[in-house]
Amino acid sequence: MGAAESRRRDLEISDSESDEEQQQQHSESDEDYEEVKDHQSPIKTPPKTPSSVDQIEAKLKALKLKYQSKNQSVKNPVKLYIFSAANTANSKWVVVDKLTSYSFVKTTSNGGDEDDEDEEDEDGDGDLYWFLKIGSKVRSTVDQQLQLKPTMDQLRVDFMSNGVYAMKFFSIEDYKAFIEQYEKCLFENTYGFECNDENKAKVYGKDFVAWANPEAADDSMWEDAEDSFSNSPAFKTPVRGNHDLREEFEEAAKGGSIKSLALGALDNSFLVSDSGIQVVKNFSHGIHGKGVYVNFDDAIKGHVESTPRKALLMKAETNMLLMSPMTSGKPHTSGIHQFDIETGKVVTEWKFAKDGTDITMRDVTNDSKGAQMDPSGSTFLGLDDNRLCRWDMRDRHGIVQNLADANTPVLNWTQGHQFSRGTNFQCFATTGDGSIVVGSLDGKIRLYSVSSMRQAKTAFPGLGSPITHVDVTYDGKWILGTTDTYLILICTLFTDKDGKSKTGFAGRMGNRIAAPRLLKLNPLDSHRAGMFNKFRGAQFSWVTEDGKQERHLVATVGKFSVIWNFQQVKDGSHECYRNQVGLKSCYCYKIVPKDDSIVDSRFMHEKFAVSDSPEAPLVVATPMKVSSFSISSSRLSYA
Repeated sequence: MGAAESRRRDLEISDSESDEEQQQQHSESDEDYEEVKDHQSPIKTPPKTPSSVDQIEAKLKALKLKYQSKNQSVKNPVKLYIFSAANTANSKWVVVDKLTSYSFVKTTSNGGDEDDEDEEDEDGDGDLYWFLKIGSKVRSTVDQQLQLKPTMDQLRVDFMSNGVYAMKFFSIEDYKAFIEQYEKCLFENTYGFECNDENKAKVYGKDFVAWANPEAADDSMWEDAEDSFSNSPAFKTPVRGNHDLREEFEEAAKGGSIKSLALGALDNSFLVSDSGIQVVKNFSHGIHGKGVYVNFDDAIKGHVESTPRKALLMKAETNMLLMSPMTSGKPHTSGIHQFDIETGKVVTEWKFAKDGTDITMRDVTNDSKGAQMDPSGSTFLGLDDNRLCRWDMRDRHGIVQNLADANTPVLNWTQGHQFSRGTNFQCFATTGDGSIVVGSLDGKIRLYSVSSMRQAKTAFPGLGSPITHVDVTYDGKWILGTTDTYLILICTLFTDKDGKSKTGFAGRMGNRIAAPRLLKLNPLDSHRAGMFNKFRGAQFSWVTEDGKQERHLVATVGKFSVIWNFQQVKDGSHECYRNQVGLKSCYCYKIVPKDDSIVDSRFMHEKFAVSDSPEAPLVVATPMKVSSFSISSSRLSYA
């Protein structure tokens, strides 16, 4: 049985009990609810065939009367399941309670219920949060960590709470009442305000009505973008077609565990490990070793944390900038090492300084999507908690500095801004023309034009979770933000007052802003991804040419690389979005599982896509090896 089919089977819930329970409670085990299935599941349970229609009618009538009587005596009745023996051949859904009830309880952080005298907060103070309680089995804070996935046509809600649970409701009214209350509690826990129109306006702002009320949002911008996608000259195979992933190469790590991956668009890519850099060759089916390994010298090994956290290719990929944190566990650094790949030597250690004062940076990136291929490039961008700037390895007059005469050369701050207030920048990325997108700790995503880093052209509100990584398409029309529990996909297109189509990098979007879409794992897959099941490093496939479009998105979650079909995510009529409440969430993806936690997952440059493939190879790095997967035109299912 294939992995996709196995996942579909595991998403099924059967209402039949164990043999032992059937013997003890035979009368109740005959209850035949409609089987709860994942909407992708092709597996159907053969219906029972009673000897006559009269028997069916009598049975249905008896069941209806029986459960009407039971449910009327229980407030908020549900049937509760747990997924048992996960990650084993015997995994299955097991009934925890055939009839229990749920409630939303407002409680202090130490567990005292606001309305429960038995669990009253002793001090009477502390912040109050909404908790979800289900019988005596579940008690969890209402937040994104629940990873709650509702499925209306099955009257079912799946979620995580020290395991994977599912609730089944007995009526559509019960289901809708739960979802409505859950959304209100989630809003209040996230923002600290009661969920109403006035407070939504405070949180999102008057220009983001679509974010506050997604059901009434105008999705025309998403549809326009779909049309431009299908007209792209890079469209080699039908995006809706099925494709299969095939592992092509596997390369063992040399010199210690892999810490980061630097993909090249030219001849080579690079695996950065504890003690040096492993050079691998780029092919149309992935990356493969050249047998070349360059050891770091003492200039890098002298740092507190000697392994570089970030590797940035420059100067036609002949040079690499290496960032090593000053303190273990924190990303900030006071300088970078410039590594000459051709000679295998550290050319120099650059220092970050402004107006004669040493400063720190938490991240660096290239000036634009294709800047690493420019042989004359000498500038790059830097980001700190409250700084956004451009650094130049030349002096203020544009002259290459004489490194031999300088003890620690200082980079030239050529453009940027130091913000006085706490912007709490976390990550950034650039478009093809050098526009900048920045993600923040409060979840905000800001767009800066090429000409100014002082004031954002557009600032998207946060959804309550920090943005840990951000990417943007080459044309700047789409932004992909990473949080621990979901990805957020934002369309930056809008129509200005003159009827021209622009992106939020080029002008203020006003109130013509489309609602974003969320990309999530279903709770069962999130649980299976491993202990550290947080999203990391979501990226678009790699395009560096006008008129071409990215086709896939990839992110890392524990031991999984997760791939989404970009066109499918943008298709508002896709069945995944049917009957959803709130922001549309896409659960259709392909998983590439590995035996170890994944360091990074990225698509190679689009020039390595072959004629029979819709995409360049996917490279997946774990600490001890790197694997390359090609997508062939057969049967890759996003389910």
